[in-house]
Amino acid sequence: MKTDKVKRYVVLGILFFLPVAFLLMLYPAKHNYDPLNIVNNNVSDIEGFTSDRTDSIALEGHITVLGFLGKRPLDKMIAASNLKELVYDKFKGFKNFQIVIVVPKGTEEDIKALKKEINTYEDLKYWHYAFATEGEIKMLYNTLKSEDNLGEDLSVSDVFIIDKDLSQRGRLDGRDEKEVEDKKPVFSVYSYNSIEVAEIKNMMSDDVRILFTEYRQKREGKFENSDTRRNRELKQDNE
Repeated sequence: MKTDKVKRYVVLGILFFLPVAFLLMLYPAKHNYDPLNIVNNNVSDIEGFTSDRTDSIALEGHITVLGFLGKRPLDKMIAASNLKELVYDKFKGFKNFQIVIVVPKGTEEDIKALKKEINTYEDLKYWHYAFATEGEIKMLYNTLKSEDNLGEDLSVSDVFIIDKDLSQRGRLDGRDEKEVEDKKPVFSVYSYNSIEVAEIKNMMSDDVRILFTEYRQKREGKFENSDTRRNRELKQDNE
């Protein structure tokens, strides 16, 4: 009887502390937290695109991971699976989060087959496919900042983080702490290669978490960008 009681308390303790531990891991520690840079403004919205769902689709008002699978989306199965397992599954419960995959009109049957492969046992309600003409896709892509061109098949391995105000987010200085210490050359991060598991799992997941942290802090009135933080630190130094 006593052993059963102890086991019960252990299980209850685990159930209580697991969500707390998850939140602690989810939000970066304050001393390590730097806001995600706006690397490009005025990304085009996609209200005119056709959705695979009956409801309307838009980027504005959402935190969006935006991808382009092109005319042969089934050939991009690895990229789609990486996004599903390493990004979607982590953030699907967060308010206003979505993944939007842009594909040309005429790929509807391929998308149905792709959905059967990656949806497995669940309906990906925050994962949308947006169908558009070749011209519309090129126009959208031209409003993004990228080091890679859109392929002839209208696909690209890179995926992009778009905030609620249609600004593209990334890193003006993408170096990690060790690279900074080693004085490696500065490089910017405008997008993330969906084929590279480490890049999606580590860098991109962290950056999406940081963006959620920014919006949470804004709601709580605690958000500081680099300028306001610097002014506060200077004021403290002069006191």
